Amino acid sequence: MTRDFRWQFPARLNMAVQIIDERARAEPARLALIDLTEGRRDISYGDLAVLSHRVGAALVAEGVGPGDRRGDLLSESALTAAAHAAIWRMGAISVPLFKLFRHDALESRVRDAGLTVAVTDDEGATLLAPLGVTTLTEAHLPATAAPQPMAETGPETPACLIYTSGTTGKPKGALHGHRMLMGHLPGVEVSHDRLGQPGDVIWTPADWAWIGGLFDVLMPGLALGVPVVAARLPKFTAAESIRICREGGVRNVFFPPTALRMLRAEGAIIPGLRSVASGGEPLGAEMLDWGRAAFGLTINEFYGQTECNMVASSAASLFAPRPGCIGRAVPGFRIGVIDAGGAELRRGEEGDIAIHRGAGSMMLEYWQRPAATAEKFRGDWMLTGDRGRWEGDYLRFVGREDDVITSAGYRIGPAEIEDCLMTHPAVATVGVVGKPDPLRTEIVKAYVVLRPGASASAGELTEHVRARLSGHAYPREIAFLPALPMTVSGKVIRKDLRAMAMAEAATPFGGNA
Repeated sequence: MTRDFRWQFPARLNMAVQIIDERARAEPARLALIDLTEGRRDISYGDLAVLSHRVGAALVAEGVGPGDRRGDLLSESALTAAAHAAIWRMGAISVPLFKLFRHDALESRVRDAGLTVAVTDDEGATLLAPLGVTTLTEAHLPATAAPQPMAETGPETPACLIYTSGTTGKPKGALHGHRMLMGHLPGVEVSHDRLGQPGDVIWTPADWAWIGGLFDVLMPGLALGVPVVAARLPKFTAAESIRICREGGVRNVFFPPTALRMLRAEGAIIPGLRSVASGGEPLGAEMLDWGRAAFGLTINEFYGQTECNMVASSAASLFAPRPGCIGRAVPGFRIGVIDAGGAELRRGEEGDIAIHRGAGSMMLEYWQRPAATAEKFRGDWMLTGDRGRWEGDYLRFVGREDDVITSAGYRIGPAEIEDCLMTHPAVATVGVVGKPDPLRTEIVKAYVVLRPGASASAGELTEHVRARLSGHAYPREIAFLPALPMTVSGKVIRKDLRAMAMAEAATPFGGNA
């Protein structure tokens, strides 16, 4: 599948051209987005171009120029695509921000990226105001604007800064160049059985602030001329998913594994789909069998991460899936299972999953963190932090080496939650791990030691995190301990806490606060 593929990037490359400008010139009336937020509103490439130039004019008025980082705190909407394009067109760097983030999570990213201006809505403006960020909503855009001039950019020119989950310490910003979109296209096309067929319409319940929603669905869909459905869901349900697919004429969906489990639990059947892709963790034979009954097709699994995405995939139209395996390497990606010295292991031997330098979707660096960037590589291999082995041409995922928690399709870093809990006056120390959960894969479990004489309830601490950090990354269970397992240097031994959480998961009602 990968033998004859070579990355070939043009000297001049800008993602704004790929997602909007090229088609707006050639086919301005072509359908780009289907917004189902309030009724149905069809948005053409010409409409997106006009909106994007209006955003560009507002950004220029705020002094935005090449290399500047500018935020995008929006839900699924035409403005999201238009804002990213406007920022890229002027040679600046877009920074997607999640609408469920609260003060602490936003502040860490705003400060690290040096954000002073963000495109958002009224709700986002309220969240960003205390941080001193100038906000631009649709009300601030000029009624009309001349076409925005195109900056001189190439494949390696910085374009997008997406923050990771914060495995250790604060979340790190993965800085990507304008080749990022071209690097995603092969994996997206493969995982949707050659996306771009006549009649294709794509949707995902994954938020467009994350790489899965932004570069697995929105941007590739626009680049390939496949209409993208925008639908903001306050809460994911089977009924809403069925409605969106029906009203939007959806044929292609990216469902995170948790969404699939929820659909299965509710007995959902969604006819009329041509492809369903899923990524995050292996689904297993039973889930694949259910998918065939519910969708009338085989779910294609794929693999990647913020630093280098869409590197391996299944493709039922090309080869049979192997349950428990991610799939095969996507064209353009050389994936290795390597040892501690960086040498590739033989088929069947377990080691570190790594991606060779030169991959199209590989980040340029961690933003302003040269040491962390260097640690991410072992020779010419970028480490994923995951363990696996080759079974013939199929890559089997074995487990994670790091401490990232996979919950409801989100990758959540424990350090940020620990930092937030430590700001509560009653908390002396804390350790956060993932606890196995049949629906969400894992839930966030916090083990807390209170200060002498202090008191706090599990509910109080949960709300403390929800209000300050995020509406999705908060402890769903809290246990109070007299002390945490520590190393001699004072670091929490998370593997001991994970063992406790796994034991609790195996015991009904065990460990719940």
